[in-house]
Amino acid sequence: MNMSMARLVDTIIQDDCVNVLKGLPDASIDMVLTSPPYDNLRVYEGYSFPFEALVTELYRVVKSGSVVVWVVGDATIAGSETGSSFRQALHFQKVGFNLHDTMIFRKRNPIPQIYRRRYNNEFEYMFVFSKGVVKTHNPIMIDCLHAGLELQSTTYKNYSKGQQKRKKMANPVKSQKIKGNIWEYVVGKNAEDQEAKGHPAPFPCELARDHIRSWSNIDDLVLDPMSGSGTTCKVARELGRHFIGIDVSADYCSLARDRLSGNRRKIQTNRGVEDDLIAELPLLEKLRG
Repeated sequence: MNMSMARLVDTIIQDDCVNVLKGLPDASIDMVLTSPPYDNLRVYEGYSFPFEALVTELYRVVKSGSVVVWVVGDATIAGSETGSSFRQALHFQKVGFNLHDTMIFRKRNPIPQIYRRRYNNEFEYMFVFSKGVVKTHNPIMIDCLHAGLELQSTTYKNYSKGQQKRKKMANPVKSQKIKGNIWEYVVGKNAEDQEAKGHPAPFPCELARDHIRSWSNIDDLVLDPMSGSGTTCKVARELGRHFIGIDVSADYCSLARDRLSGNRRKIQTNRGVEDDLIAELPLLEKLRG
């Protein structure tokens, strides 16, 4: 890690995200988790962001095999959803990213909306873009409903590359399976999420926790180029990752720094989760050690 890069790690930076990313070395970021201000759906202190320039820089700075998790939704304007999320996804592909997975963030407590001849909006997209083939995936496992069941004639779908066929699989039923790609969270109710109320659109810490565990490893470097209230950075530090947070708003940077103050990194060990005793040392001193 070069010295200029080291000064940015484990910090919240107030600046235009593209300006900061241009100063980062090629292939220096292990994972990106962010949520852009979209379609003027929420007022973001009058700021906008240069989307196309940002995606170009993200492709340059992330490592081969790394992912960008892009949490986004669409506004409804003049009776039509904008479709901006899909156009953004297509542009990521145009730059060179793979659309690795289209995931759904379902809100257990969506904001009630005035009836306009449509169903209440309960979700946002979580696009997972990869630079090449994904290298790190620590899948979240869930219990199977019928664990241990001895099957008689029940069949499962086989997702083959060619013709879809059905054949018997998993007999007896396994105890666990990989979680699906629709993730549900309560928004704004948990104590750790209450800290972010100064920001108009924070996503839940648990959402960040699940993605960071899934797509990165301990000591990896996680970037949030529009860090807002600092949720990505806060959770990355808790999980033993390093982070870089960038936001153009001085107010949101201050909020993020407040949330991070006294928030020690955690290290996952065989004995559980322990404090990283060197987490409070300056980064350069740790690198020398």
